[in-house]
Amino acid sequence: MIGAITPLDFKSIGSPAGPAEGTTGAASGASPVASFASVMSDLATRTVETLGNAEQVSVKALQGDVDAREVADAVMSAEQSLQAAVAIRDKIISAYMEISRMAI
Repeated sequence: MIGAITPLDFKSIGSPAGPAEGTTGAASGASPVASFASVMSDLATRTVETLGNAEQVSVKALQGDVDAREVADAVMSAEQSLQAAVAIRDKIISAYMEISRMAI
């Protein structure tokens, strides 16, 4: 299981072509706002998928099809995804509040 862990590739997040493209949204001519929005959308989608997977694995465990270790792995992964999403949301809100307090 540990052998399956790979390093994060931030270039592939939010780009439909993945890491082979080698360009970010700003470098390819897209506006940085659209790139940021697509990254946030992709991360939210992945979080929802992780939560759904944990729910499905939990239901399968109740039916007796999955062992407890798989349920624990799925639930812990979902918990980590949700905590990361909440932390990102909190940072975005605090940045917005900081910007709104700036004098023009």
